Order: sequence, then C-alpha cells, then structure tokens
Amino acid sequence: MSFEYAPAPESRDIVDIKPSYGLFVDGEFVEAKNTFKTIDPATEETLAEVAEADADDVDRAVAAARRAYDTVWGPMPGAERAKYLFRIARLIQERSRELAVLESIDNGKPIRESRDVDLPLVAAHFFYYAGWADKLPYAGFGPDPRPLGVAGQVIPWNFPLLMLAWKVAPALACGNTVVLKPAETTPLTALAFAEICAQAELPPGVVNILTGAGETGRALVEHPGIDKVAFTGSTEVGRQIARSVAGTDKRLTLELGGKAANIVFDDAPLDQAVEGIVNGIFFNQGHVCCAGSRLLVQESVVDGLLDRLKARMATLRVGDPLDKNTDVGAINSAAQLAKIRELSDSGEAEGATRWSPPCELPERGFWFAPTVFTGVAASHRIAREEIFGPVLSVLTFRTPAEAVEKANNTPYGLSAGIWTDKGSRILWMAERLRAGVVWANTFNKFDPASPFGGYKESGFGREGGRHGLEAYLR
Repeated sequence: MSFEYAPAPESRDIVDIKPSYGLFVDGEFVEAKNTFKTIDPATEETLAEVAEADADDVDRAVAAARRAYDTVWGPMPGAERAKYLFRIARLIQERSRELAVLESIDNGKPIRESRDVDLPLVAAHFFYYAGWADKLPYAGFGPDPRPLGVAGQVIPWNFPLLMLAWKVAPALACGNTVVLKPAETTPLTALAFAEICAQAELPPGVVNILTGAGETGRALVEHPGIDKVAFTGSTEVGRQIARSVAGTDKRLTLELGGKAANIVFDDAPLDQAVEGIVNGIFFNQGHVCCAGSRLLVQESVVDGLLDRLKARMATLRVGDPLDKNTDVGAINSAAQLAKIRELSDSGEAEGATRWSPPCELPERGFWFAPTVFTGVAASHRIAREEIFGPVLSVLTFRTPAEAVEKANNTPYGLSAGIWTDKGSRILWMAERLRAGVVWANTFNKFDPASPFGGYKESGFGREGGRHGLEAYLR
C-alpha cells in the first residue's frame, strides 16, 4: 500500500535574506573589496552577495580578537562568560525556526533535519559549554587551565551552524576569542549568528566572522596572530593546514573525512538495522563525514536485508528541502554533484551493480537519487574514497574477525556502526574497530556531552564533551 503526501511547505517568509552581507569584525558589519554570490542549491537562484575577506580583513579581525582577548574576554571570570553563552543559546532557541529555514535554503538539506536535528543540537552545545565555563579547573586538565588566545576556525558546508557551534562554544567557554570562516557555499547562518552575538551584547571582537573561499581560509590559518587552528573538512585540505602550521607553536585539531563501516550481523533486528542504514547514509544527502557509507552484511542475511533496504529506499522522498515531507534534499553544489557522479560511474565501470529507486528529480538545482551498489570489492574506488553523497556500497563477511578486518581496511577511522543482538559481540567489536565513534544498534546519534573525532586520516583531537575543552586550554 502506498500513498502520496500532499506538499507541506515551510514558509520562506520567516527569513529575511538581505541583498548583501559584510564581514563581522569587532562587533560590527564592515564592507570588503570583493564579493561573491551564495545560491540556493535546490533552485540555483542567487540568494545574496557576500563579502570576500582578503589578507587585510584577516589582519583586522585577528587584531580585534586579540584586543578582546587581552582586555575583556581573557580576564573575565568564567561565571560571567557563561552568562553570555547561555544568552546565545537562548537566542538560538528563540530564532530556531528562522535559522532552520535559512540553513535549508542555503545548504539544500531537508527542513525536517535542520529543524529537528541541527538546531536543537546547536542550542544544546552552547548550553552545555556555558555550564563548563566556571568549572574548568575540574575538567581534568590541571588545577589552573588557561585559554590559548585567538582561535582561527574553518568550518565546512554540510552542517554550517552545527559545526560553528562545535567550534565556537568550547573556545568561548575556555576564554579564547574567535575568528571563524564559514564555507563559501553556506555563509548565511554564520552571518545570522553574528547578529545573535550582537543581540547577546557579546563584547566586540570576541567573535569575528569572515566569509570567503579557500584563500580566506589559508590567510586565516597561516596568520601569525592565531594561537589555535581548528578545521573540519576534507583530508586533503587538512594535510595542507598541518604542513602550514608545522614548526609554529600553533595548536591544531583536525576533523576530516570518513568511510565508516556499518556492520550488520545475522542476529540483528533487520527492520531496525534498515532504518539505521538509511539514516546512516541518506541523512543530509550523505554529506556527513561519519556517514555509514560501507555496509558490511553477514552473508546469511544479505538477500533478506537488501530486499528490505530497497523497499525502504523506494519510500524516500527526494525534492524541495522546505517541504516537511522531504527525506533527501539537494546536493550542496554543482562541484559536489560532479564528484558524486564521477565516483558512482567508477563503481559501475569497476563492475559493481548500481540500483536506485525510481524517483523524479526536479529540473533545476543539484540532485542525486539515493543509490546502492552491490557486488562491491574492497579494492573498488567506491569502497575506498569518500563520496560524500547518498551512495551506499555493500560488502559481505562471514565471521566477526573478517568484519573487523574489512571495516578497518580504510585510510580513515572516524566512525562505525554495529547491529547485533549480543552485547558481548558489540563490546568485542568496538574494542577492535579503529574508529573514534562506534554506534551500537543506532547510527548518527550525537550529544554535546559525548566526544567526537577520528583516527588515521580522519584527523586528531576531539570535539564535544569534557574532551572538547582540552583543545582550547593551555
């Protein structure tokens, strides 16, 4: 039995997108010499002109952050800093519907996800770290931990506001000031956050937002006035950043790519596992560094699982990100869509079997149907390289030891999932998987109190939890 949902569009009128945006430096919006356009990936229409920061703008922002650190934010007692963080958290909650709509328009992700996942977590991170601001001596990093100074932070386009929260909240709680560069394709929620900082009467210079592309990011991480660099993004750019800070006294944390294994044993509750598989790879169009992009299934249940998975994929609705019924939104950019297509074509060329449910894609915008590959070998590019799209590769195994070997056969080590009825097997597997986060009988669950981060080419350092404070303390 199937039925069609009538469209349930969220109103665009709740957001007021200005025709142009400046840089947020020292508590106010300032103009830059150059600008670029940010577009709606679902329609390809231009949303706004955004300022592009150059080296001079970076100088100004770092100087403002240093002044604020030396004179206001660094010396301020933790209990006072906490008040500002609590205020920001409450303003995010008050404006959460508006921010969710803005995120979906600029990023392409379904409103259901930005409303029910991203924004509650954004507010929760600020609440959580506000609570730590006056308790830092008890965090386990020495009796008198000190802030580092000015943090230069570069974030990606897949969770624009959530990645901002992961970076900004612990930095401010620890007494650091921040210069943050959002991704060039998704600057709008970071600029809205700048307004929230002003609304919260955060002292000028404590948070500075510089929009721009790769050159702006490079100028920021290489700036001699930066004490700490935090980057989330591709492993390739992470390597360049690591090289550029080598030999300096800058502290560095990197949260990079992933190629997570989602492992299903023959005793797993299959219907529950299918929901977890779908959530693991099709959530946020697969634009998730910890996405469960490699499905490892025990041989005896692979046919039954795939039948259920394909039936479930056929119910996924692809389309307008602002429709509350949409499951899979738009791909973030033309460049990302080209990469997903290229890797998917290589999967077919190397002999894997490709399947997508029949679904009509909109004529305009960047779209890719949810896709599953079977007959995948561990040597195939689709099993090795991060696709960062709604593409799942299925491999099989016979024994738990073989599952561990296949799961660990990757240069990455960010996350993994285990589906089984046996608690002892979960613990046995989790001990052997080289992944920073291991989910058991669930996937993609996040909590501000729980640390997140990877091994190997997935980077180093942890974000979230008590562990997330360490990167911002001396």
